[in-house]
This record gives sequence, C-alpha cells and structure tokens, in this order.
Amino acid sequence: MTGLRPFTEQTVLVTGGSRGIGAAVAERFAKLGMNVVIHYLQSHEAANEVARRCMNHGAKVMTVCADLNSKEQIVAMRDKLEQRGFIPDVLVNNAGISHYGLLSDVTEEEWDRVMDINLKGTFLCSQLFMDRMISRKYGRIINVSSIWGISGASCEVIYSTAKGGINAFTKALAKELAPSGVTVNAVAPGAVDTDMMSGFDPAEKEAIASEIPAGRFAAPDEIASLVYFLALPESGYITGQIISPNGGWLT
Repeated sequence: MTGLRPFTEQTVLVTGGSRGIGAAVAERFAKLGMNVVIHYLQSHEAANEVARRCMNHGAKVMTVCADLNSKEQIVAMRDKLEQRGFIPDVLVNNAGISHYGLLSDVTEEEWDRVMDINLKGTFLCSQLFMDRMISRKYGRIINVSSIWGISGASCEVIYSTAKGGINAFTKALAKELAPSGVTVNAVAPGAVDTDMMSGFDPAEKEAIASEIPAGRFAAPDEIASLVYFLALPESGYITGQIISPNGGWLT
C-alpha cells in the first residue's frame, strides 16, 4: 500500500510505449493488473498491439496520441486521462530518438529535433503530471536516459548531450520533489536489442557486443524490470539516482 491505494491499483503512463523499452515497460506493469497508459505519436497500430498484450494480462489500458514537443497537446492528453480516471501515479518518460553522425555535419534542425523529443518532452511531461503527485504526497517519475549521457559517445554528440541533460534534470528535480514524497530517477541503459540499434549492420553489432563484458545486448524486459523496481512503494528512499544497466560496459 501507499497512503492511497494498493500498488496494483495504480496507474502508469509510459511515453513512447508502442515499441522497444516502452512496450516492455507497459507490459511489465500490466502483468500486475495495473492501469496502463500507452503514449505514442505515429505508431497507432503498434500501440494498439501493445495494448492488446497488456489487456491479455487483465490490465485496464488506454492508448493516447500526443506530440510531446507541444505543451498544449500534453495538457489535452492529461485532461483526457483524467476524464477516464487514468491519473498517473507513475510517469515513465521513455520517448526518445537517437542520432548518429559527426557534430560538424549536424544541422540546427537536427539539433532541435533531438533536444525537443528527448529533453523537452521529459521536461513538459514531468511538469504537467507532477502536480497531482505532489498533492497526493506520492509519485514516481522515471526517466529513460542512456549510457552515453554518462560517458558520451563519438558521433553521438547531440544524443549524448540530450541524455546528459536528462540526467542533470533527474538529479535536480529529485531534490525539489523529495519533500513531497515523489521520487525521480533515471535508468541509463547500455546497448539494448531494440529498433534503435537498426542503424548498425550485423558486423557492427557483433563488434559492439564484443566490447561488453556480458557479451551481449540487453533485452528490453531487463530494462523494464529495473523501471518496475524503481516504481515500487518500497523504493521510496531511492531518488536522484542515475542507474545504468549495461552488462559491465561502464563501471
């Protein structure tokens, strides 16, 4: 129990929940029968497929479309959720995009797009959903970052910068919300077997895996398990942390 209701009766909102880590996170919470909100922007059919899998676990599920660069659309999403009784106790800021290329070749448009989707969306969703958590003196905000936000990566400068910003955002907001019983943490995975790795050919993937002490990429479910742990009521003393499940790649 929290001070309000059992964990299994709470609501989780997963941004970018139509595939990859987001889909695994949504299904992980659905297995408990929790209320699950799957956010997407363009992947309508993929989001519906994730929703069907979640409902097969007995969860109440809602899909919602919104551009996370737009405060107005996020407000409209929040209002729609509240009308349906899906008020998030747990917010998983997962939506994001990667970018590969030399910084000398990056355009302003590419910079703005990566920053907006990865960083601005996290800021706006946290700002607009944390008020209800504060008023209830309970909540969990979990930001999906990246190992590159900790160590940086050649040819991924703007992606590393955006994820590093999420890490700093996480640490600062955790201090701000701790007195209100709301925790804020970040999960910063290493290489994960998702569509984000589709830009690499098999030889490149094999070369990356060979650098990882565990010898392989993570499965999305392994990242989802850590997100789930941070969302538990028993994890209430863990806040402001950047936790990197990376198979020993970065220690």
